[in-house]
Amino acid sequence: MGESKSVPTAPPGRPNLDFKIEHTDRASGARAGVLTTPRGTARTPAFMTVGTQATVKSLSPRDLREAGVEIVLSNTYHLYLRPGADTVERAGGLARFMGWDGLTLTDSGGFQIFSMTDLTKIKREGVTFKSHLDGSEHFLSPEDAVRIQAKLGADIAMVLDECTGYPLSFDKARQSTDLTIDWARRSREEFLRSDTPRPQAQFGIIQGSTYEALRRRCTEALIDIGFEGYAIGGLSVGEPKSAMFEMVEVSTSGMPPERPRYLMGVGFPQDIVECVERGVDMFDCVMPTRNARNGTVFTSRGKVVVKNAAYADDLTPLDPECSCYTCANFTKAYLRHLFQAGEMLGPRLATLHSVTYFESLMREARKAILEDRFPDWKRSVLERLKSGDGET
Repeated sequence: MGESKSVPTAPPGRPNLDFKIEHTDRASGARAGVLTTPRGTARTPAFMTVGTQATVKSLSPRDLREAGVEIVLSNTYHLYLRPGADTVERAGGLARFMGWDGLTLTDSGGFQIFSMTDLTKIKREGVTFKSHLDGSEHFLSPEDAVRIQAKLGADIAMVLDECTGYPLSFDKARQSTDLTIDWARRSREEFLRSDTPRPQAQFGIIQGSTYEALRRRCTEALIDIGFEGYAIGGLSVGEPKSAMFEMVEVSTSGMPPERPRYLMGVGFPQDIVECVERGVDMFDCVMPTRNARNGTVFTSRGKVVVKNAAYADDLTPLDPECSCYTCANFTKAYLRHLFQAGEMLGPRLATLHSVTYFESLMREARKAILEDRFPDWKRSVLERLKSGDGET
């Protein structure tokens, strides 16, 4: 590891995010902890439900609380374009703007910008991109991303990084990693200079594609810079599962054990439990809610494509092990009918179940960790997902 920089861990007068590890499973690297901010707490392992535009589509904040959600992720890119960071700031910050009393995290918008390759130009100073709304041109530097997120006022803000696809040559991955490290340093310097009305923590993002040496170098560089937490980015972008798990292990092995570890954009239940075992504390993915709105829901027995004709006369709930409002009151046949009829209640009920399922999965994982039985619990979950009634 390189020589540590003399960078404070938090701006004067701005409390750090506190992370307490309550227990580590004795037979694995799985950890149970608690994130505490001036606005509240969230237990880990945690799945952060994605509310891209300050809303989880079809669900109210009350729905989220009843489903067990404790932290919501929103998107800086989208909120910057609409309604604008100034509007959110005047409303009292993201949580108050959306009527949410839990914790919030904003990503930097980098993934969305970089996924629009035909609309984006990247250079050391920052990224120039065209709005997907009206084609207007914008420039975003790492410092801009910090300032915008300060106005949004989420509990946790992510640095701007370059997210790359797969496959990627070593030389291109090295150049991208160098850029990500440079942007992380600039982001931290701006964060420590900034004066915001709401306490905020900042996470760095580890890149390096599927190259162990680059992942380790990026991890060490970010630790030298100093952040309240660390995220693993650039995975689940087409690489083999084995490579993803290997890079997660490489990254977590070098991350400070006392800081939260966040794996970005991973949302299959099987992948989540595998990565919890590898020491990851936080997850997010748009897939559970996006798929649900289109009629594919995750259950304890695998995926169910409820729009399929096979469920036309199925009078059983989506998931017999789920106690959510949807599963307690409605059948697969009724849900299929709603989707076939184009009724908005269908996507809403499916989304409510999907969110509840992922939160329940995290609570069960946490309980298994605290009771030192995580590997056995993981095997049971994976067996049910593989051999159950659902369509995998």
